[in-house]
Amino acid sequence: MPESWPFLLAGGVTLVLFFALGFASRKLKLPSVLGFILLGIALAGWLGKDGATLHYLAEIGIVLLFFILGLQFPLQRMKDISIRVWPAGLPDLVLNLGVGLLIALLFGLNLVTALLIGAVAYATSSSITLKMLEEKKRLASPEAEFILALLIFEDLVAPVLVSFLAGVYSGAEISFLNVGVLLVKILAVTGGAILIALYGFRRLSAFVERYLEADFMPLLTIGIAFAYAGLAVWLGLSEVLGAFLAGVMLSETGRSKELEHLVVPVRHVTLPFFFFWFGTTIPLAESIPMAGLLAVLTVWSLVAKVLVGFYGGRIYGLSPRASVRAGLSLGQRGEFSAIIAALAPPQLRAFSGVYILFTAFAGIYMFNKAPKWARWVNDRFFAGKPGPQIWAGKAS
Repeated sequence: MPESWPFLLAGGVTLVLFFALGFASRKLKLPSVLGFILLGIALAGWLGKDGATLHYLAEIGIVLLFFILGLQFPLQRMKDISIRVWPAGLPDLVLNLGVGLLIALLFGLNLVTALLIGAVAYATSSSITLKMLEEKKRLASPEAEFILALLIFEDLVAPVLVSFLAGVYSGAEISFLNVGVLLVKILAVTGGAILIALYGFRRLSAFVERYLEADFMPLLTIGIAFAYAGLAVWLGLSEVLGAFLAGVMLSETGRSKELEHLVVPVRHVTLPFFFFWFGTTIPLAESIPMAGLLAVLTVWSLVAKVLVGFYGGRIYGLSPRASVRAGLSLGQRGEFSAIIAALAPPQLRAFSGVYILFTAFAGIYMFNKAPKWARWVNDRFFAGKPGPQIWAGKAS
């Protein structure tokens, strides 16, 4: 926005634009996420001094998104899911980060550059995926739990990647000690959340139930989300990890649904700012750098997620149809890819920006088509053939 505009005028105009995009998206039956991202790309050069404010609002939106997600995962459910998702999480790491790195090496790039490209290609966008699950009313589908579990696995791995690559590009020494310290921080934040949940919020269930309608409860709820997300950032970790763990802590009160209703209105206002901000971070060059590598990496990235979703879903206990839907719902890259790309030199940032944009559009398209395509695949190849399953799970 023009720098001469007062903050309230710029904010009001932005919210009205978000409203128009959201309304148009509903009428056209398209995901509003795409509209917010494209608006960010279009207005990236107009932000001026509002860029920092936008980033803060975006951070609030993504923190509240993951906080609400954490509310859906009390400790016992988290334990059950974590045991079951490892067989899918490790192939996900190998097929996306590992093979992405190998593809970059085959195109003649050096090891450090190839590692960065593999890291950009690794993680599915948690924010876009969760938003799409909500918009398409698929959070109650059989595959939703598996998708969310896989996203959580990626969100635990991604901070390690970000910290490692930040050290590489800053010239800091990378050692087993530094990586070990990072892992200790992750374990400490996670362990602290578990202890607070068990010995704090679980014992406050009566208090929470008594004062749910009080006007100070949103202050407590959102304050805990911000504080634990900020603690994670202060320790050099990701705010989404801290926000998710804050939600897990409060879920132990047994009042997840009621607490979610307190936060959802604030999230509805702030979350569009994240996708808008994400669009402003995509640097579009005049020409596409390394077009051959970009094409190969994009195609493989989409194929790899389909493979991970299908075979991982089958191991997790999903039916063939639900597993196909899961695989077709994981292609979009987003916030972690953008964070990693921001560490790179300008040419690699441009390459990564175009890659993120392509996979975001392709992934959202595949997500929308997933139910229809999964039905066709199931009828064509799996009708009457249930096949073996390692874990007992949900059917389609």
